[in-house]
Amino acid sequence: MSFFRRRTFPEDIDTDDELNDAVDPELRLRTVRTAASTIAESIRTEQRVERRKTMRKKGSLFFRKGTEKRRAGTTDSAGTGVGSAAAPIPGVRRNVYVNYTLPLDEVDHNGDPVVRYVRNKVRTSKYTVITFVPKNLYEQFRRAANLYFLALVIVQGELFPIFGAPSPQTSALPLLFILGVTAIKDAIEDYRRAILDEEVNNSAVTKLGNWRNVNQPKDPRSWYEKLLGLNPPGKVTRGVRKLREREAGEGMEIVLSKGGEERASMNFYGAGRKLDDIQSVDSHSYPPTEIKPPVPSWGGGSGSLNAYQQSIHGRSSIGVVDYSKRVSGLARWERTLWKKLEVGDIVLLRENEQVPADIVVLSTSDPDDMCYLETKNLDGETNLKPRKSVKATSSITSEEDVERVSFVLDSEPPHANLYLYNGILRYKDAASGQDKQESVTINELLLRGCTLRNTTWVIGLVVFTGADSKIMMNGGDTPSKRSKIEIETNFNVVVNFVILILMCVVSGILSGYMDAKSNTSAKEYEQDVDPTSSFVLNGVITFVSCLIAFQNIVPVSLYISIEIVKTIQAFFISQDIDMYYQPFDAACAPKTWNISDDLGQIEYIFSDKTGTLTQNVMEFQKCSVNGIAYGEGVTEAQRGAAKREGRTDALDPEEQDVQLHMLKQRMLDKMAHTFKNRYAQPDHLTLISPRLADDLADRSSPQRQHLIDFFRALAICHSVLSDRPDADKQPYHLEYKAESPDEAALVAAARDVGFPFVQRSKDSVNVEVMGQPERYIPLQLLEFNSTRKRMSVIVRNPQGQIVLYCKGADSVIYERLAPDHDSELKAATARDMEAFANGGLRTLCIAYRYLTEQEYMDWVHRYEAATNSINDRDEEIDKANELVEHSLQILGATALEDKLQEGVPEAIETLHKAGIKLWILTGDKVQTAIEIGFSCNLLKSDMEIMILSADSHEAARLQIEGGLNKIASILGPPSVNQKQRGFVPGAQAAFAVVIDGDTLRHALNPDLKQLFLTLSTQCETVVCCRVSPAQKAMVVNLVKEGRNAMTLSIGDGANDVAMIQEANIGCGLLGHEGSQAAMSADYAFGQFRFLTKLLLVHGRWSYQRVADMHANFFYKNVIWTFAMFWFMIFNSFDATYLYQYTFILLYNLIFTSLPVIALGAFDQDINAKAALAFPQLYIRGIRGLEYTRLKFWLYMLDGLYQSAVVFFIPYLVWTLDIAVSWNGKTIESLADFGTTVSVAAIIAANTYVGINTHYWTVITWVIVIGSSVVMLVWIAIYSAFDSIDFNDEVVILFGEVTFWASVLFSVVIALGPRFVVKFFTSTYRPLDKDIVREMWVLGDLKDRLGIKHRRERKKGKLEQTPMFHQPHCRSESEISQHEEDYSTPPIPRTPITDGSPRPSAPLMAGESPRHSPRPDRLEEGVYDPRGSPTPSVRAKLSTSPSLQRLSYYSVSGIPAPSPLPEPNRYHAYTRDSGTTTAYQTEPPMSAVSHNSQYEMRVRTPTDQQWTGYSPHPQEPVHTPMATEDSYATAYEGYDAGELTPGQHQQEESWRSSTYSYSGPHAI
Repeated sequence: MSFFRRRTFPEDIDTDDELNDAVDPELRLRTVRTAASTIAESIRTEQRVERRKTMRKKGSLFFRKGTEKRRAGTTDSAGTGVGSAAAPIPGVRRNVYVNYTLPLDEVDHNGDPVVRYVRNKVRTSKYTVITFVPKNLYEQFRRAANLYFLALVIVQGELFPIFGAPSPQTSALPLLFILGVTAIKDAIEDYRRAILDEEVNNSAVTKLGNWRNVNQPKDPRSWYEKLLGLNPPGKVTRGVRKLREREAGEGMEIVLSKGGEERASMNFYGAGRKLDDIQSVDSHSYPPTEIKPPVPSWGGGSGSLNAYQQSIHGRSSIGVVDYSKRVSGLARWERTLWKKLEVGDIVLLRENEQVPADIVVLSTSDPDDMCYLETKNLDGETNLKPRKSVKATSSITSEEDVERVSFVLDSEPPHANLYLYNGILRYKDAASGQDKQESVTINELLLRGCTLRNTTWVIGLVVFTGADSKIMMNGGDTPSKRSKIEIETNFNVVVNFVILILMCVVSGILSGYMDAKSNTSAKEYEQDVDPTSSFVLNGVITFVSCLIAFQNIVPVSLYISIEIVKTIQAFFISQDIDMYYQPFDAACAPKTWNISDDLGQIEYIFSDKTGTLTQNVMEFQKCSVNGIAYGEGVTEAQRGAAKREGRTDALDPEEQDVQLHMLKQRMLDKMAHTFKNRYAQPDHLTLISPRLADDLADRSSPQRQHLIDFFRALAICHSVLSDRPDADKQPYHLEYKAESPDEAALVAAARDVGFPFVQRSKDSVNVEVMGQPERYIPLQLLEFNSTRKRMSVIVRNPQGQIVLYCKGADSVIYERLAPDHDSELKAATARDMEAFANGGLRTLCIAYRYLTEQEYMDWVHRYEAATNSINDRDEEIDKANELVEHSLQILGATALEDKLQEGVPEAIETLHKAGIKLWILTGDKVQTAIEIGFSCNLLKSDMEIMILSADSHEAARLQIEGGLNKIASILGPPSVNQKQRGFVPGAQAAFAVVIDGDTLRHALNPDLKQLFLTLSTQCETVVCCRVSPAQKAMVVNLVKEGRNAMTLSIGDGANDVAMIQEANIGCGLLGHEGSQAAMSADYAFGQFRFLTKLLLVHGRWSYQRVADMHANFFYKNVIWTFAMFWFMIFNSFDATYLYQYTFILLYNLIFTSLPVIALGAFDQDINAKAALAFPQLYIRGIRGLEYTRLKFWLYMLDGLYQSAVVFFIPYLVWTLDIAVSWNGKTIESLADFGTTVSVAAIIAANTYVGINTHYWTVITWVIVIGSSVVMLVWIAIYSAFDSIDFNDEVVILFGEVTFWASVLFSVVIALGPRFVVKFFTSTYRPLDKDIVREMWVLGDLKDRLGIKHRRERKKGKLEQTPMFHQPHCRSESEISQHEEDYSTPPIPRTPITDGSPRPSAPLMAGESPRHSPRPDRLEEGVYDPRGSPTPSVRAKLSTSPSLQRLSYYSVSGIPAPSPLPEPNRYHAYTRDSGTTTAYQTEPPMSAVSHNSQYEMRVRTPTDQQWTGYSPHPQEPVHTPMATEDSYATAYEGYDAGELTPGQHQQEESWRSSTYSYSGPHAI
């Protein structure tokens, strides 16, 4: 069914056919399923968009005008879209002058510039010393209760004694205490942010000193600094002086000379490192200049180069540098602090230094004026981004050169777009005297927070500082976040306040009525007690007095108790060892303590991709050459597919590691015998294929030449830089620096297989081919971009032939193949690439062609004309490229895996089971995001994936409406029912949306965003690509506000700060060099997988605890306050206190506060492992079922009922008869009666909290019982002192059975209904968590999860369950890394339909795990943790690969208790029935304790164990886990040997037991 009808416009006629490709005739968006089809469809969609843009440009003038008018109207109505290059940037353009006289209209009467710019000092903290008190008080008085308490303090003051406050002097203490403790907590939180800010602001930088920056006033001080005489101009501040003194003895050296061919002779390189001829890729733009002599070391943080400047005589002026201009020569480089930089300053950056502000590059050390930037701190990416200097200023190499220049930079206003900058550099050419200008783009801009790499020095001009820099504009101010329960608490406080007002109004009216009655006993016995003679005024006074008396119904201690509880919760989170990341030595760090309960209600998670889900590390896993596939690796997507399909013919990850290690060793041995590869790095080899080594070794095979051509192309077709970090000690150790990790991985793979790229110079590319050096002459590089989706290089080979190598997306390459290309090879390569893509790998197609000399020369003329064209330069270059990139021949295809962080697929699967939806918001291109989506199992082949890509508003509308129609045709109309929040995986057809940044810009327009929200929230997954940081925040805000959903954002870079601050919860990942995201986040930790423990355990606990704590807090105040109200009925409503005043003071402070705090801090409804085993329990938090208004009213009514019980039962006892104490004193005073009621109320309140407690510890017992005991002790202590109303109460009450009976009977009657209801609901109407709890306490869930029982632990017995001894120690995504003693939290796994564990990967067919009957399951998904033995146990276990089997049991597939296992037989590999073992065998049986039983949980053998065994290539080693069809793509000749009968019996015996046992055997 279709909800939307398409609207057409005349100007869209030319693109109707294009649009119909995406939308079917029924106006439903077309969908795809597999990874390969999704990537192919995304490429086709982008090509359609490009064609529509081209057609629109070439369309008729009439239609173009209509389109422009309508588009302009859309833009005006929608506002400026983020990321739109054409959108106008608000603000005033700024002119930055260098040695240039400012125009008269830009200076004031003192000659100082009119425009003032912000400082470079930044602040991410919320408060300053000046603003802390007012701003913090504002934050606290946003709570309605605090305003109420303030009003009560005022009326209880000594100014109003008429209201009869018992102790006006102490009435303000509780409020002051609350405000003080909260302020201290907030100050500690913010102080940590301020410390980080101070570290950043006091970082060191080198700028040009003794030089006039005309953009700044001569005296930049503020008026109060001038008044006080602080910081006069030219004075070196204390911070700068300390910096210079610290660096004085370091012998720092400044070398400002262009690096050319002679650079190798320079011994000093930046920070003391030498690089061999690092050149830019495009090395034909500028000739290298002369090298100037190096400068000696400089001290004191400053130095001058004028003594080393070459003679200026005979030198011609270049660009803006006028060598005929006379200069003072006083300018010098000096060290200063980041916060001292101003707009217009000239700075010097050296290698590995961070960029202190947004800086335009004036000159670099590279002869081609290139520099390389690492943006890891900005976007989490470690690959290098190339930047270049402005051409006109590229000749600046010294301080004197800066003094000789004169220009103005016309810059756009500061804005948040990280990928856009437009400026114009205007200057007068020194040689010709003509006015010239040059455009300045993002390619000439260095952004604050990035790091300079592979560049000796850069001279730059500061353009944007501090808050104007792009990194800070994307961050925004640190928000003040309040939890959802805290906001709801304001409603509850208002309700209680209304109840309080009603109680006081009733009391005031009835008091006035009673006072107005005459001829009553009060006339005789209560003379002169009324404050006034007017009964109306007396009623008003009673009203205010009741406000004071009943004030506890609005709990003054609620907020301070919550602060205490959340502080304890934050401490527990920070101390969780399962969220400790050893490589960074970092635990989870809560930075905002008051929103921990929101962690239990998250419905949407918005995640960055690079650095958050992935490691930004590429591994070359597979390739296809001449139609033959190579590579044995298994990807995360393949493992996930095996799990979902329930295939049992796959090996466990541990076994895969064993097999891959053996295959890798065999491959390396074969290559070592074939040729010598000096540059090989075997540890980094990821392309594992013995068949590849065999084919390279077989000189008679035609496949050998195809492989050589393929890997030669990989070694040549790239823009990578090679580096020898330690050329003296390791001359053959090469490291590659590339613009993208993909290129570095391709070149590194070619190096390790025997085709290393050695060095690039201006006129040669040096490689080795299987040990033989080859030199190619680079002719041209055709760069990769998102539109071309390919890159090419044209080189002259050693034979003199001109060759074009091209690599790119398969669809792009296939369009450019030769017409007579081998069709079988095309089909075979296409099949391999589709299989690679469906396996979650990133594919590229490699091709080549030969060019004739004449063809090349003709093309060069056309290409040079295109590069020099003024109009439509990019289009002309593309046309020129098309003339040479055709008639290609396929060499093969590559397949790279973007390595995921440890445990990411399992974490995503667990979060999905919990009902949480995960969105990816990334700046990467669409194809990359799709590949990662499939790799981490976020996108699955059973999903209907919709790709939204539109270049216009109407096209975006059409596609969004088509997507809605598609979903509605399958699922029906959308539902926004609160009770249906949280999705159940597999319950219905699954949809996913992939959308690019341009389309998202249209989708976020006001008239489309509701449609887009409706579409996206019906999908399990949404992937937003090419989005800016501000767009990320807009998407988060759209879901948060549009669906009133709880959101969490997680990222690791500065470009994620905006969405981290926008979400309800912001999480930042820590990095090796710090993280802007972690600084701005509410929670900072080391790995994405920790999110499962944070949400499903700590978040769920915190939400449950705080919800129960709130309800119990309101209850205990109702039972206390309403008992006083019932007493008003019997004292003419004159506001007489029922309780002794010390009880009123101590009730919320000591007597009842600690049990509620203990409930909020320590309670656990279920164990942490059970919570991870059943993530579906989390959905109650998403739906907000633990803290509802119904629950609030039920607790209030329960408190009302119990208040009546604890008052009227003692009242009836006192009314029926007056008891007499054992000493003859009667129990008839108000103190006797009030104390009895108060004792009953306090014991009932504390016991009630105990009934609602799920997890009783020693602390709980002591606090719950101890609070009531303390109250009784207080009665004894206070009654020992003389007072007017409490003398000898302990003697009178405690010795009389009437008192104890009244208290006991009142408590039992009060708590009876609650106990009965709790028993009935947990028995006959249990929640899921009640069932899990019962399984834990009374059932066998502990046995299923492998947890020791308390009694068995006390007896010292070892666990005998066939489960796990420790949490899962390694993730499948990190299975290739050998880390011996590293453990992680339990990671969930998905069971398959028959209850048996899902296999991990289809690497090899092996023995399937044992099957067992499946008991009835509680939930749709269950938890399957895994573990590894302790190091001591591991040392005792066999290292034979045949024992590398893990017991992958799920909770739903626990086998029945097995008898005692058979004897452990130590199996060893044999070769040809020999006695030589592959590894050392186990110790003798006598060495194993007979009192212990162990489950066999063996980790991967260590490197030392591997080196002890190197199988001979001609003697295959038998692996009992593999059969003849084990290797789908492996070497066919790698046959397995045969086991002897005895060995076979041993293996079968081992398989029959999960234990290694040395005691008596059960038959």
